[in-house]
Amino acid sequence: MSLNVSANIEKSKKPKIDVEEVIISKIKELINTKQLEPGDRLPAERDLAIKFGVSRNQLRQAIQKLEFYGLVKKYPQSGTRVSNIGVTALNTMMSDILQLQKPDFKSLVETRIILETNAVQLAATRRTEKQIEEIQKAHEAYKIKALKGIEAVEEDLMFHIKIAEASNNSVINSLMLIITPEIITYFRKNKVCNKEENHSLIEEHQAIMNAIVEKDAEKAVLHLKDHFKDLYKYCNQ
Repeated sequence: MSLNVSANIEKSKKPKIDVEEVIISKIKELINTKQLEPGDRLPAERDLAIKFGVSRNQLRQAIQKLEFYGLVKKYPQSGTRVSNIGVTALNTMMSDILQLQKPDFKSLVETRIILETNAVQLAATRRTEKQIEEIQKAHEAYKIKALKGIEAVEEDLMFHIKIAEASNNSVINSLMLIITPEIITYFRKNKVCNKEENHSLIEEHQAIMNAIVEKDAEKAVLHLKDHFKDLYKYCNQ
């Protein structure tokens, strides 16, 4: 074995550095050394990126992640500030974020079922006429591709996202937007959607939509469970 090949093998064994984790660790260190305290404004994006040796885009993504978990908060015309929840809580929560693992598909499916069961129930009671129109548009976009036998994974999931929007619950909607890209990637990679099932899936979408239009929450949930019958198999593996 040549030295070059050996070097390449050793290099491939090294874990890939997660820049977001590095940035979060550095912000955590600033808090531990009291260079940043609860309620303090974060330094300018440009200055912090230079200090950490990362790009501004990488920094922005890490800060968005911290913002999602409520550890920092953006204020109009006042910049981004560390949440005023105490140093101990900040340290504990940042440590937990750094230990988070990338979700497996089974976990994504379980989460999706929980979210959408609640979303469809709320949508049936809270939806507006405008939101019904958006759900119908998403259904038609899926139907056009599905009837032609064209892959319609994105259109399928967009239909479900529009239902989540119609729940008028911002947390459910946000969580759906977070998990959806991972689900799309898995579906495409593993060719989960079967073209032969397109006609039945169209009918299932229509049944869910009709129940939401009729404001029948119980029926909407029953039709969703029928629609998810194949997804439930992943939860039992």
